[in-house]
Amino acid sequence: MDDDSAVDALLRAREEGATVFDTSDVYGLGHSQRLLGRMLAQVPRESVSITCTVGAFKGTGLNAYSSLNLHGQVEQSLENLGVESLDVLTLHHTDFGPRDQYLQEARETLEAQRDLGRVKVLGMRAPIRLAAGIATSGDRSQVGAERFALLVQQLDPKVITTRFNPLSRPPEPGDAGSEEDEDIFSFASRHDIATMIYKPLGQGLLTGKYLPDTVFGPGDVRSRITASVLDAVQRGLQPLRDRFGSAPQDLARVALHYCLKRCPDSIVLTGFTTSQQVAANYQGLTTELSQQDYEFVDTAYGALRNEMESLGQLRVRPRGAPVA
Repeated sequence: MDDDSAVDALLRAREEGATVFDTSDVYGLGHSQRLLGRMLAQVPRESVSITCTVGAFKGTGLNAYSSLNLHGQVEQSLENLGVESLDVLTLHHTDFGPRDQYLQEARETLEAQRDLGRVKVLGMRAPIRLAAGIATSGDRSQVGAERFALLVQQLDPKVITTRFNPLSRPPEPGDAGSEEDEDIFSFASRHDIATMIYKPLGQGLLTGKYLPDTVFGPGDVRSRITASVLDAVQRGLQPLRDRFGSAPQDLARVALHYCLKRCPDSIVLTGFTTSQQVAANYQGLTTELSQQDYEFVDTAYGALRNEMESLGQLRVRPRGAPVA
């Protein structure tokens, strides 16, 4: 998208009431941060909070969380954004090397960044469900409940971010009292940690605007999505179109309300491509879903989840089994 349009959309989001803006040093290799910096230069700094994820790219270092890498990622992000501090610095994964050899080094570096005022609080990314058991320190695809609890004790994060949308399997009854095979929202609640969810619209799929013949551009992570999956999504969204409207903003409204209902204590991070999309998302939040509407939505999304699972698009596992 055009840079000026992106900045205009960021300003529009703030006008509509957005107070949290999330970015990463790997989004456009710093370009996203520089665009956000252009917006920040036009508003009072204290009026917004900036969350920034680091650790996805380690450069030529042995580990993304070595002291040199962490220091460089923070300093470069501050320069890109044109700010003196980050409200939340989020660690992209929990791989601190074999036997967590970089954990102590990372902790000391992060504490130093906080003491200098460069970072206010720490955040961590996590899967929506913590695997039973310990899991391994170098495995980015899963995190054991015991291991994650250890990292939380060591690093003292105040925020956990996780991917959640209507295609995510909701927490099962009884999960809140279990410390193994636990959903991340229950874990965060037990440890008094705030949560943020990202990709609430399923990378735009849940807006219904991508038809089976859609061709995604080079480098688009959605290019691996097959026509059969897009067709299943279209069919699964039809009951929602019939009840709430067929425009993308109508379906976005339903998906966002679903996420806010399922995760009432979470910050919901929503992407955009235009100012009009930002405005439509906020306009959709002004009209609540009734309990009857929500029950209808829950049933429709449940059927779509089952269809996606049958196509192998969602991971399914019995309780207590590790995530593959």
